[in-house]
Amino acid sequence: MAKSTVKDIKQVWIDFKKHKTEALRNTLMEHYLHLVRYNAERIHIKLPDEVELDDLMSAGIFGLMDAINAFDLNRGVKFETYCAPRIRGAILDELRSMDWVPRLVRSRAHRLDTATKALETELGRIPTNVEIAGRLQVSLSEFEKMAKDASAVGLVSLSRKWFETDSNKDVREIDVLEDKRGADPVREIQRKDLKELITKGLSRAERLIIILYYFEEMTMKEIGATLDLSESRVSQMHSSILARLKAQGFSDDELKRIHGPIGLDIDAKTPADPWGNVRTDAPKASASAKPRTKTGSNANAN
Repeated sequence: MAKSTVKDIKQVWIDFKKHKTEALRNTLMEHYLHLVRYNAERIHIKLPDEVELDDLMSAGIFGLMDAINAFDLNRGVKFETYCAPRIRGAILDELRSMDWVPRLVRSRAHRLDTATKALETELGRIPTNVEIAGRLQVSLSEFEKMAKDASAVGLVSLSRKWFETDSNKDVREIDVLEDKRGADPVREIQRKDLKELITKGLSRAERLIIILYYFEEMTMKEIGATLDLSESRVSQMHSSILARLKAQGFSDDELKRIHGPIGLDIDAKTPADPWGNVRTDAPKASASAKPRTKTGSNANAN
């Protein structure tokens, strides 16, 4: 059966070289289509997940078509051996046309990566820029330019698969990307609970002083201007509030357990800001605090 198939394909080749019909060419392409898949799969292994195997096979089919048209039966070479470089070349040409990074930049990035990995193996540590530049035999300024250009090569697609799951939907890069500008829900709840706890039982003016100073990060001078009070009066009321909180049984350890990363330093002369850092604008009557750039007065006295 195998010998019969070989004879048949040889006859197809002879007929195709005589007549060059589309039907005969399609017969040959169907017979050698497995070579396209084989070469496409070998290249696909080294590529990112966002590159589809079908796209590589589509490009490889054009390479197979060119190989069939250009193949010479009289040279005594097996077609499988002749067409493999043609198929790989067509796939690589398609990848280069899809790549937005110039070939020179990618070549330099590959040289840089190879030299870095070689030095890591030899030295047993991360090499310095001077050592990498020496291995590449370039100046330090030229190395810095190469490193800058290579950083553009490392961009990835947000649709890239992060890992596979048992469900129908795969987890991708955009699903695990951290939003550093987003608010932490736990911290927001802690801030809200702390504000309600420490302002309970205070008058409206006292609540505003605590909220504006510790939560809106306003200075004593700005709070005085908002409440139509002098800076010394605001400082006096602030000290009285802290003393009252301590008299109510709020110890340092209890406040720390309640507020976590935010709260008051009730023993310090310079209280902590809402993030636990010591405030530099101490609430002293004689001190002239420097106004801050952020002057929000939209505090809710509850």
